[in-house]
Amino acid sequence: MPTRELYWNIHGHWLVYPVFIIAVAFLIYGYRQRYHLWKLGQPENRWKDVGTGIKDLLVYGLFHKRILKDAYPGIMHFFILWGFIFLAFATAMLTLQADFGINIFHGPLYVFVKLTANLFGLLAVVGVLMAIWRRYITKSDRLDNKKGAGDGIVLALILAILLTGFVIQGVRMAATNDPWAYYGFVGYWIAPLFSGLSAEALSTLHQILWWTHLVLAMSFIGYFPYSKLTHILLAPANQFLRKRGPIGIPEKIDFEDESLETFGKSKLREFSWKTLFNTDACIRCGRCQDNCPAYLSGKHLNPKKVIQDMHDYMEEVGEAYDKYAKAHPAVATASATQGSDEVAATVEAPSEEELGLRNLIGDVIPEEDLWACTTCRSCEQQCPIFVEHVDKTVDMRRNLVLMESRFPAEAQLAFKNMENNGNPWGIGWTKRAEHMTSLGVPTLEENPEPEILYWPGCSGAFDARNQKVSTAFVKLLKKANVNFSIIGNDEKCCGDSARRLGNEYLFFSLASENIEVMNGYGVKKIVTQCPHCFNVLKQDYPEFGGNYEVIHHTQYLNDLVKSGRLKLNKVGNNPTITYHDSCYLGRYHQIYDEPRELLKAAGFTTLEMSHHHEKSFCCGAGGGRMWLEEHEGQRINEMRTDEALAIQADYVGTACPFCLTMINDGIASREAEEKVKAQDIAEILAQGI
Repeated sequence: MPTRELYWNIHGHWLVYPVFIIAVAFLIYGYRQRYHLWKLGQPENRWKDVGTGIKDLLVYGLFHKRILKDAYPGIMHFFILWGFIFLAFATAMLTLQADFGINIFHGPLYVFVKLTANLFGLLAVVGVLMAIWRRYITKSDRLDNKKGAGDGIVLALILAILLTGFVIQGVRMAATNDPWAYYGFVGYWIAPLFSGLSAEALSTLHQILWWTHLVLAMSFIGYFPYSKLTHILLAPANQFLRKRGPIGIPEKIDFEDESLETFGKSKLREFSWKTLFNTDACIRCGRCQDNCPAYLSGKHLNPKKVIQDMHDYMEEVGEAYDKYAKAHPAVATASATQGSDEVAATVEAPSEEELGLRNLIGDVIPEEDLWACTTCRSCEQQCPIFVEHVDKTVDMRRNLVLMESRFPAEAQLAFKNMENNGNPWGIGWTKRAEHMTSLGVPTLEENPEPEILYWPGCSGAFDARNQKVSTAFVKLLKKANVNFSIIGNDEKCCGDSARRLGNEYLFFSLASENIEVMNGYGVKKIVTQCPHCFNVLKQDYPEFGGNYEVIHHTQYLNDLVKSGRLKLNKVGNNPTITYHDSCYLGRYHQIYDEPRELLKAAGFTTLEMSHHHEKSFCCGAGGGRMWLEEHEGQRINEMRTDEALAIQADYVGTACPFCLTMINDGIASREAEEKVKAQDIAEILAQGI
């Protein structure tokens, strides 16, 4: 029966356990120090869905659903992870028999353990060599050696553990003439290298290597919290604790709460513990920066750097509070008894400014970085461990706007226009319904029980280019005999730009007015042509009392076509089109298929740009940047337009008024109006009727 002698010539192997305890003690102490830093943040409940968290650990942790989307580093990491999983399993089986008397390490299980440990251990060696090649030979731009020699030490340690393990196996096989050696095929290949040594030399070499391997393995465990190895535990934990459900909903501010002294966040301790945990969990892989339109267009913003700078600042803050607590024991007592009103009333910890620390906004994170973000969430979509970037940015913008009145000059005009006229263009609110009524669209007052409420939004009502989209959509609705109405002049801007730019009070005012009007009419179902309106009405409004079924016009049109209510005639000559995925429609709501299905139904051949679906490149207008100028680097919309022009399609299809505007501007800047035409899906379909 396949098996082997355990521990062979190793005496005193029981020392493994005290050494293991010491290693675990270092590990626990290190993570306790990290926990102490996370506690600087505010409470937040992330334990709402344990079942889904466990599923995410399997899908995203063990099986690398996101990591493998980037092939080279994904395969590299997959090899290393599963190599250590199977090697740990082999060690566990050996230990159960040798030290606990459970007789299992023989027969089929022995064969399975030897084959898998050797195969995946070898793949782990390949993975480490791939990592070394990528980091030190090809020197991928998105990697850094921020922690000095730390990353190199980690790779050297892992490689040393793997190689010593294989060499130990080969030396033992050479010394014992193991009859089942070929199951441990890597050791079997190595054994002939030592065949010329005496039995005594082999025994001595085996002992030296065995104890060296032990020390390396235990150092590996104890080194976790003090190196990049920390992600072995923190990355799965971050996947388990990730936000689920709707994304991008800023925390509600209760302006009637008189206890609130500040709005937004400008200090590290104002963020939640999970936000601080994110900074430790970040593995510095650089996928966020490689997919950030601001970074790629030459802006100073680097999402990876923002997270890592917050990480370093967290350590500064923790160190400063530790020093203060040692000098003022009462503060330490208060910290240990949080929730005690008596202590809280008598002891107050100093602020970050009073401790002489740097300012989070300005010193740690430059203000221009906060305003450069388009909130496209490509950084978060590509992050393999679900680090949350954008919400931090919006929170800090809120502080700058609401507390400091400090924001880009162009935003002032947009805020003023939304406040005075209910739209960013500043056109008189009494003209909002003019275009729609000219098309014969009734208001809710005229048609109070429609099948749907059509929400054209500010762009569809006021922007000359996007009024053509509204016209096309109305034409399609009438062709399908849909009973629909608009609100009319009482419709205000949905507030998306105000909220994402940090003006929460303006958003609250706009949203409250819209909700009051719609609830007054008993609105149930809304169709909007703007993904930003769609997102806000669907995700943000419920928290303020606006609960509606909200559908984007591409979804609604697709349903009309599939149901047979809307019949299209296919466009002739087999035209080609490249479709631009809007960030707020795609990444925020996973709506990718419906627009493409509509284009296919209309007889178009769809060609994909280099960035599409969840990797779509932002047009540059999200997060309120529609109203701001780009003062640094390339223009994001021109970079996206260049991708579209490279496809040489007849059309560029969009499903967002902001995207349509930005891509049209890009086409004009490239003087390519004669080569390609940018159109909304509704305009394209209207040609087919």
